[in-house]
Amino acid sequence: MAQIEIRLPKMGESVTEATITNWLKNIGDTVNLDEPLVEVATDKVDNELPSEAAGVLIKQLFTKDQVAQVGDVIAIISTDGDGAVSEEPAKEVSAPSVSAAEITKSIEEAVSNVSGEAISKNGPSGKFYSPLVRSIAEKEGISISELESLEGSGQAGRVTKKDILNLVDNRGNVVAAPVAKTEANTPAPVAQAAPVAPASNGFLAHIKEPVVFPLPGDEIVEMDRMRKIIAEHMVMSTHVSPHVTSYVEADVTNIVKWRNKVKNEFMKREGENITFTPIFIEAIAKAIKDFPMINVSVSGTNIVVRKEINVGMAAALPTGNLIVPVIKNADRLNLVGLTKKVNELANNARNNKLKPEDIQGGTYTVTNVGTFGNVMGTPIINQPQVAILALGAIRKVPAVIETPDGDFIGIRQKMFLSHSYDHRVVDGALGGQFVRRVADYLEQFDPNREF
Repeated sequence: MAQIEIRLPKMGESVTEATITNWLKNIGDTVNLDEPLVEVATDKVDNELPSEAAGVLIKQLFTKDQVAQVGDVIAIISTDGDGAVSEEPAKEVSAPSVSAAEITKSIEEAVSNVSGEAISKNGPSGKFYSPLVRSIAEKEGISISELESLEGSGQAGRVTKKDILNLVDNRGNVVAAPVAKTEANTPAPVAQAAPVAPASNGFLAHIKEPVVFPLPGDEIVEMDRMRKIIAEHMVMSTHVSPHVTSYVEADVTNIVKWRNKVKNEFMKREGENITFTPIFIEAIAKAIKDFPMINVSVSGTNIVVRKEINVGMAAALPTGNLIVPVIKNADRLNLVGLTKKVNELANNARNNKLKPEDIQGGTYTVTNVGTFGNVMGTPIINQPQVAILALGAIRKVPAVIETPDGDFIGIRQKMFLSHSYDHRVVDGALGGQFVRRVADYLEQFDPNREF
């Protein structure tokens, strides 16, 4: 009997794991070559994985909502068509499928015996710990301080199954002093010497989410998977980066007039609708080249200066969630190329057709709050970047117009640019100069420009 192992493929740069969200074929079903077999989720993107062989599905090695690592065998297909069907997950599954309530209860009981405190899904520093990681920590008696000190190899530093198993293997020679015998304010030794932040000040460690009791008539709606990821990412960003926001008002009258003049011809020639977004992204890419220290990331005490200018554009989905597709090498595209790429990514986002690589590799992000009629905003940085720009609504406003013959009042098209940045590495001078430069490029737009 020939059996084919179906492995979780690599689905983009830096993607190391995926969550099984839905099996499209049941055990015993016939599967054709390239027929969708299973749905998986990596961060914000859902994908259908096609079968690499034709035959009968005889084993599912991961159940719904379990996390698999890239390269893990997730299913076995018998190509003879008469293979013995296994109703049980194979031994490769490292943790049984249990309910969230059972996991939480078991973790609280186990950890209370070790450190007297429960391990929540979000640690004091904002790190997210999956049910599988927390379950292993419970079984091995690993404290929250050990988890916090562990450098994760997953995306955004997330601790994976491999990381915690390595910790278990390497902690045998480390003897932690019992909590009851440690001196006041002196933490017990842990397996790694990395400092715990920001809970090391003893303040954030005691912050807990409020317990909300519904009132009569209230409706309780559980967050979907994407909303949970967004919530975790936003909380993590505000914990990691001290946010500062600078504001500049830009006169975009020439841009509005130019677009109104060329949009019909542009559609006829290029088959694309030209919006303001590619014009703004062009100005942002130019300003980044002028101020390359905006295009960086922070890794510990090191600053990683990005050579590529990959601009992410936050897009609202019909579900109300948010996703950030990325325009790679935005500085190398002309206005027509930017327009086509912006429209392509926006359409794919709305139709849930983005690929994992479409939302990876961003070095700077722009979000258009003006779409909803907002004049300005205070955006949260999209980690691991250090800055984000919010575009406000374009409005007709009275303004003082300077001419050689004197000043007069006129109607101009203006908008606010709100620039949030990480004050660890971007000071007010750099953050303010950058957003001013973006405004300068917008105001200097040539109204006679050819496309």
